[in-house]
Amino acid sequence: MTKLLPQIKSPADLQTLSDEQLQNLTQEIRDELVRVMTARPAHFASNLGVVELCLALHLTYDFSKDRLIWDTGHQVYPHKLVTGRYDRFHTIRTRGGLMGFPHPGESPYDLFMTGHAGCSVSTASGLKAGDDLLGETGRQSVAVIGDGALPSGIVFEALNNIGGMGQDVLVILNDNKMSICPRTGGLANYLDNCRMTGLYQGGKRRVNQVLNAIPVFGSMAQAALEQCRDGLKAFFKDGMLFEELGFRYFGPIDGHDLPGMRRMLANLKTQKGPLLLHVFTNKGHGVAQAAEDPVTYHTPPVFEEVGPNRHVVSFRKGGAKGYTDAISFALHEEMQNDPKVAVMTAAMCQGNKLEKVREDFPDRFFDVGICESHAVAFAAGMAKAGMKPVVDIYSTFLQRSFDQIFQEVCLQNLPVVFAMDRAGLTGPDGPTHHGVFDVPYMRLFPNMVSMAPGDENDVAPMLHYALNQPSPISIRYPKTNLEKVERTDPVTPIELGKAEVISTGDDGCFVAFGTLLSTCVAAAKKLKAEGLNVGVINARFVKPLDKETILKAVETLPVVVTVEEGTIEGGFGSAVLEAANAAGLDTRNVVRCGLPDRFVEHGERTELLAECGLSADKLADLVRSRRAAETQVA
Repeated sequence: MTKLLPQIKSPADLQTLSDEQLQNLTQEIRDELVRVMTARPAHFASNLGVVELCLALHLTYDFSKDRLIWDTGHQVYPHKLVTGRYDRFHTIRTRGGLMGFPHPGESPYDLFMTGHAGCSVSTASGLKAGDDLLGETGRQSVAVIGDGALPSGIVFEALNNIGGMGQDVLVILNDNKMSICPRTGGLANYLDNCRMTGLYQGGKRRVNQVLNAIPVFGSMAQAALEQCRDGLKAFFKDGMLFEELGFRYFGPIDGHDLPGMRRMLANLKTQKGPLLLHVFTNKGHGVAQAAEDPVTYHTPPVFEEVGPNRHVVSFRKGGAKGYTDAISFALHEEMQNDPKVAVMTAAMCQGNKLEKVREDFPDRFFDVGICESHAVAFAAGMAKAGMKPVVDIYSTFLQRSFDQIFQEVCLQNLPVVFAMDRAGLTGPDGPTHHGVFDVPYMRLFPNMVSMAPGDENDVAPMLHYALNQPSPISIRYPKTNLEKVERTDPVTPIELGKAEVISTGDDGCFVAFGTLLSTCVAAAKKLKAEGLNVGVINARFVKPLDKETILKAVETLPVVVTVEEGTIEGGFGSAVLEAANAAGLDTRNVVRCGLPDRFVEHGERTELLAECGLSADKLADLVRSRRAAETQVA
């Protein structure tokens, strides 16, 4: 039988398919998702769950002119497959290939890079407002948001505003009972109440019929009956929360019933005002193992062997342990030894590898959902009460709590520890997830201490040090394998604002802030083989900076290269230049190496580092060329 998916060059081609062909297409899409997983890790279970929803949307609307925002964008693979990107789909999450999130540069059907959760309702509302003001009132605006993203504060800000304006916006709540990990909180419980048995749903409909038939009469009697009726309606009616915000609520409906969803969407397309459609989907639908364990299959290892019916026989064996593992282990040790240590994460228990912490210390583990601002303010309250909170959040997501870091933590000078995972390049996830801006935004706050381990030896001592200080401290570490740098002397203990000298040399020095320390050591080794003696300093701190050690190098050596896996603008190298200038030193011998002033695209981390001049070969070339230029001048 001829495959249908290769024939879909645009959503318009879907209109030519029969109901039976559309059902076959859903299976072909799932087969393609499995095929990608045999080549490289990718977002999997979330995409399996939205296949029918994606097709229903593109069959009902014309998103070449209508507006569609997916939130969060890792569930956008089926959308890419039916919007003209099937031929390139095999390149997804590779350097120069398709991005694993929406990308306006790939297709006009992608309006925003939605890699962070919660903003779809706001942007869909803004698109609708802009279209209306420009006379394009016929354009429809649709936001698809997952129940994991729903608790984000910005979502309710948007719902409140849309309801107040009475705007023609459709919000589709894709409810699969999951974020990356199972959803948490009171709102999750509220949504669970919508997943009742058919018997209860039938009984509820009969109660609603009775309630609607209650006559209203008299003054005091009228008020009492209305209060009673409205209270009972609030208890029995699905979606009352959204109704009170000004939305007309529809559903819940089965998100895997393609004909049913098409009928519902066709009806809603003709409706006016704020609308919310509640859709139940199963994360991992179509692959039994993924449906049973959507946490593991959110972004699973590469499939080594796949049997009939998409049964995953085996995974490709994983690599070595990473810095996330080291922090998680050290945190568990600290919690074991100190009952005041607590940890909070924002729906990333698995990503931060905190499962054992959650299991062994459930009363001191807090998953607040995708609510980073709340996590930081919550931690501030705990610190004020006398606890030692650790906020364990990806660097890129911690940006969402900037004001709480300022107001609730630094301004109060509270001892909150920020463990910033994925600080640096996150490889295939791309610019939405690269954690490259935390050095500038952390070091600008008074009272904040900012650290980065140079290698595995620094991890546990840094965390222990941070948990015993009276002020806020941030520790940044990347998504990469652990390394240990060889030292001739014992590892220097962690001391506030003190660097560690790994080696010295008369021809120059690398000053590394973070785990590119091993790269600097490798570059120095290459240069030594050529007769150039270049030292290496493990900076450890960007704030306070070890001015004594680093400025001595600036003052006495012919070339000093600062190296960091973060933006060069306002980063560690900038801190060195600021200190050197304040000390009245000549800084023409200082070269900053970091990430350029642009958004770095996706690819393997090693590829991206080399592209940005942060490989051992590129660093060695830099010193070599500087020394050669100095020799010519001399």
